[in-house]
Amino acid sequence: MYRGHKQWGTAMSEHVEKKEYGLFVLALLSFITGIIAGCGAYLFRALIALFHNLFFNRTLSLSYDANVHTAPSPWGVFIVLVPVVGAVCVVYLVKNYAPEAKGHGVPEVMDAIYYNKGIIRPTVAVVKSLASALSIGSGGSVGREGPIAQIGSAFGSTLGQLLRMNPWQCNVLIASGAGGGIAATFNTPLGGLLFAIEILLYEVSVRTLVPVFIATATATYIGQLFFGTYPAFRIPDLETPFFHLDKPVVLFAYVGLGIALGVVSTAYIRAVYGFEDLFENHLPGNDYFRHITGMLLVGLMFMMLQRYSGHYYIEGVGYAAIQDILSMTLHGAGFLLLLLAMKLVATALTIGSGGSGGIFSPSLFIGAAFGGAYGIMLNHFFPELGISPPAFALAGMAGLVGGATGAALTAIVMIQEMTLDYSVVIPVTITVAVCFGIRKLLCRESIYTMKLVRRGHFMPEALHSTIQNLIRAEEIMETRFTRIPATLTVKELAEMVRNEPEARWFLIMKAEKLIGLLSREAALESAVIQAAAGLVETLPSLSFIVVEKDVQFYSIIVRMRLANASVAIVVHGEGGASKNLVGIIGEEQVAKTISKGTESFPVFTGIT
Repeated sequence: MYRGHKQWGTAMSEHVEKKEYGLFVLALLSFITGIIAGCGAYLFRALIALFHNLFFNRTLSLSYDANVHTAPSPWGVFIVLVPVVGAVCVVYLVKNYAPEAKGHGVPEVMDAIYYNKGIIRPTVAVVKSLASALSIGSGGSVGREGPIAQIGSAFGSTLGQLLRMNPWQCNVLIASGAGGGIAATFNTPLGGLLFAIEILLYEVSVRTLVPVFIATATATYIGQLFFGTYPAFRIPDLETPFFHLDKPVVLFAYVGLGIALGVVSTAYIRAVYGFEDLFENHLPGNDYFRHITGMLLVGLMFMMLQRYSGHYYIEGVGYAAIQDILSMTLHGAGFLLLLLAMKLVATALTIGSGGSGGIFSPSLFIGAAFGGAYGIMLNHFFPELGISPPAFALAGMAGLVGGATGAALTAIVMIQEMTLDYSVVIPVTITVAVCFGIRKLLCRESIYTMKLVRRGHFMPEALHSTIQNLIRAEEIMETRFTRIPATLTVKELAEMVRNEPEARWFLIMKAEKLIGLLSREAALESAVIQAAAGLVETLPSLSFIVVEKDVQFYSIIVRMRLANASVAIVVHGEGGASKNLVGIIGEEQVAKTISKGTESFPVFTGIT
């Protein structure tokens, strides 16, 4: 079933003529995508509520506040079987209908943009919604951001495919859907925009940013209609500014937090993919057995927590535990570190064994637990500094998200938007920057790109301004060419090639009109394999286009691609290629120009 759908989607994308729509139409489509993403976020959270209440409380209800702890389940110790039931349903959906729905979602969106021409099957949105809602609702330790990003992007891709859009515009709609979904579910319009920029878009310009921002703003508004305008978390201790300029020494504590979080981020990434390898390569049985095993262990973990501490803590998105840390309800450093370890293992088990869900919420949990424990210990040993553990928990949340995902700016802004607290923006920025740098030194790939690299699909290290695209034709053209008459024989051409070693191109003229051209290599090859008495006008000519000398490089290569031409004839004035030809741009000139464009950027040495 899956294989056939994929072939249909690929065939459909390759055999239809693509259209490029105007910016107004693209903006309108982004607006529609934002509406769908906002509504999709609501429906997805409603599904989570439905499954959570059914699995944990044996009730049919859509009322569920993730920031409030789940009451002890009437199932008692048999609650450990709830994740197992969810695992069976998840594997069935993923295995039979959409293998792309397995895992945390965002890498599949990135893969579609960079390696599949923006093609995401519509089925993915439905299956991802159900599978991730089942994973989260049954207690799996995963988050909402990956699924909603994949759901929103699937709609954007489907819309682009139905309208036969140009690939770059289709990718803009994909980014709009993903960014809009994240903005709606977390009430973070700027965070959704930055997520699209840092993770998905391969071009940052007015024509790409405006549609994405329209989608994120629209989706946020729709989300606020459903969820309210309240921040995701409330932090009583930070309602008055915590960081003061007269205590700059505290900033060094955040540097230490960033270093430690860089190590934790690396461990987090390694754990997720280490468990994935463990289940796939070393655990016997099929997909059902592997995921059931992983989720049974997760069930045992949160059942033991509820039995001995009163709450399930690590099940689902874990926002109730995060709220406890930020409000100082949980204030034991040892217990926070225990929760950190258990949440990390539970997340690795859920995703590694074949679950479906995001890694953003677990990252928030792990960062909050470590930052809170770090702040509590600092406050114990250095009480004179007046340390606020919630401030360090907040910085820890941003640091781990930025370090693990590689979306540093997104992490900084989203944490501010999720808490509506800007009193620790300087410490948060320092923590994220240091954590990101340390993680990059220890582990080159983020938790998103690692999945793709493991399948041989590499992602760009950075977004570069294509400076070489501004170069004009006259700056790169080859001027060493010779005009030859169409009546010239192949034998005479061979002699001319030997006598004019500097000539790189030979232009075939007939009645003062250009009818063909040969590269020096093509001329030499013709002299060997063609009849000596044959005329050069009968030789196969390279296809070409004609451009003015002030045309920019980007326009030249686009026109060459559209015309399926291998050469561009450069002219000056209106006389055309016959009279005013001043140069030639071939593959060698194109390659040199692209190579020259790398001079303005750092050389990546493969830090691992």
